[in-house]
Amino acid sequence: MLKADPKTVPVPEKRAGFDSSVLLVTGGTGTFGNAVVDRFLETDIQEIRIFSRDEKKQYDMRHKYADPRLRFYIGDVRDLSSIRDALEGVDYVFHAAALKQVPSCEFYPMQALLTNSIGAENVMTAAIEMGVQKLVVLSTDKAVYPVNAMGLSKALMEKLMIAKSRVAEHRGTVLCGTRYGNVMASRGSVIPLFVQQIKAGLPLSVTDPRMTRFMMSIEDAVDLVLYAFEHGAAGDMFIQKAPGATIETLALALKKIFKASNPVRVIGTRPGEKTYETLVNREEMVRAEDLGGYYRIPADNRDLNFEKYFSEGESRITEGVEYHSSNTRQLSVDELVEVLLELDYVKSELQGWAG
Repeated sequence: MLKADPKTVPVPEKRAGFDSSVLLVTGGTGTFGNAVVDRFLETDIQEIRIFSRDEKKQYDMRHKYADPRLRFYIGDVRDLSSIRDALEGVDYVFHAAALKQVPSCEFYPMQALLTNSIGAENVMTAAIEMGVQKLVVLSTDKAVYPVNAMGLSKALMEKLMIAKSRVAEHRGTVLCGTRYGNVMASRGSVIPLFVQQIKAGLPLSVTDPRMTRFMMSIEDAVDLVLYAFEHGAAGDMFIQKAPGATIETLALALKKIFKASNPVRVIGTRPGEKTYETLVNREEMVRAEDLGGYYRIPADNRDLNFEKYFSEGESRITEGVEYHSSNTRQLSVDELVEVLLELDYVKSELQGWAG
């Protein structure tokens, strides 16, 4: 694995200089979109376009920020024409629109394919046509060694981005991506569930106490996307290093924060869940560049010469070790308590809580 001196790698700034640019965020009414708006309204950005299907969330967001630089576009990434209309005059795109719930995607895999894969293809196609300078797609650790429909559809999105980046670069558009784990306290994460169960006096439903997950904040996710925007070349995938913790540690940390005595009930692993999540697989680690706090995975730009695929191998791949949530630095209960207390969600849930 290649390594770079982390001191020479610029750290993404809280106030990225986007000058008088126009940024579009697909799926912009979600957790990531709101965090991006919070960050970029502090800059000299000319306009932020929010592209999504949910008019109620757009209404709420419009009134929450009340900033003339925010523009809202109703549309669906499945509809290429609606994307084209929204991308007129756009300089940069953060593609966050996706179906993210594992159970929903398991029951409706075609819907996951249409939104997460074909929808992403539509966004990239329109971006190239409309002369967008750079597009960053957001992927997930579930795309690595995928075992569920959500991960499979995101893995295909990554492959589409890499393939399309080879063409896009010659037309003036850089396509690159990011991959990160579960964002703490985001929609559908286990933290809000545990907090609700604590407050209701119910047992905390733990799938497997030994199961590990990466612990990332939404600010970490925005930093990662900004880093990819600032440094990404065609087809690059960026991963931010993050600590991990077991689900048992997470449950104990939340109980400690809320001074709760709720019992823990082990319910077993649900369909489509892994014991640990992987952010960089063995094959990628062979060519990954270690940038200190980040990994950069350059695109595999071999041509369609089958001899390279079937007649030649690499012993480094056989001996490689992937980067996953069980071999990253593990947080103790007390360390995780400190991390959780920095989350706005946990702070708000603690207000007025007597225990």
